[in-house]
Amino acid sequence: MKLTRRTFTRSMLAAGATLAAPGIVRAADKELVVISYGGKLQEPHRWLADKMESEVSGLTVRLVPSESQDIVAQIKAAQGFSPYDLMPNGEPPHLIAQRDGYIQKLDRARLQNADNVVPEFWDKSGGFGVPATFSLIGLAYNEELVENAPTSWEDMWNEEYAGQVGICRTSSNLGLGTLAMAAKIFGGSESDLEPGWAKLKELDPVAGRSPSILAQMLERGEIAVAPLWNNDAAVAAAKGLPIKFVKPDPGPVAILSFMSEITGARDSDLAYRWMDGIISTEYQEMAADAPYYFGTTVKGVAVPEAARPYTPSTPEEVAALQTVDWSEIVKVRPELVERFDREFAI
Repeated sequence: MKLTRRTFTRSMLAAGATLAAPGIVRAADKELVVISYGGKLQEPHRWLADKMESEVSGLTVRLVPSESQDIVAQIKAAQGFSPYDLMPNGEPPHLIAQRDGYIQKLDRARLQNADNVVPEFWDKSGGFGVPATFSLIGLAYNEELVENAPTSWEDMWNEEYAGQVGICRTSSNLGLGTLAMAAKIFGGSESDLEPGWAKLKELDPVAGRSPSILAQMLERGEIAVAPLWNNDAAVAAAKGLPIKFVKPDPGPVAILSFMSEITGARDSDLAYRWMDGIISTEYQEMAADAPYYFGTTVKGVAVPEAARPYTPSTPEEVAALQTVDWSEIVKVRPELVERFDREFAI
């Protein structure tokens, strides 16, 4: 039998389903699937998910933790019907996502909170997604293993830390940022990374496959010093572990993260509602506070006192932030991952 709209409705009613009264909008059995972070850093997303579920009847928001670009392969393989609706991307993969077309151009007119965002951050978005937060790459150390705390990027090569330095795989923004900073400090640039490769080899480092694994190695005392996200260091310290974070001279690396609608998302209105929540003052204040310490992208949010060891809180600290020309890095990213795995036996 051909299933028409009328026969479908009758069959649903026979099965015990109910229909909403005329004029009532329900999100019955709707699911919004959002790529998120792992562990405690997922909690701000969970807060926003709970808020949306309380406001939209029948909605379930499912968070899928992932630090891997494997998720991108799934999105591309879906061929127009994505299993996911939204995703966060740091600056380098955000550029790739724009180029490859698996995130959608943003219509700012659909956002109530668009004017909240710092204008310079909109410029960096390329018109795709909302500027969600920023994180810092600095130096973290286990104070039970280190007598003299590092104060600069060059301190990674101090004899005191020989054999105890960890670095992250270049499949992550953490690893790419570390390589770029090593190159720039020692006479290279984003388009000339050879000095960075040479100096990282000098370290004879312990390599971690992901930022979370690198953080665990630091917590367990398998390494003493490592370039690390400020958020991961803060979470470890909040657990009572002997982990300290340093914003090293000449400055930590700031990397913006964007939240974008994925091409083929099932409900664009819900996706925009999520993105609008991300740039709300309420969400940003929560994400900036303990123990997450995400940098805020909207105007008028004060840096909490507890966040100041992990986030720039003065004009001088903001001015010292280092940036990376990711357009150069993105061109050769696959080669950088392959080379890292070969040279550091990942």
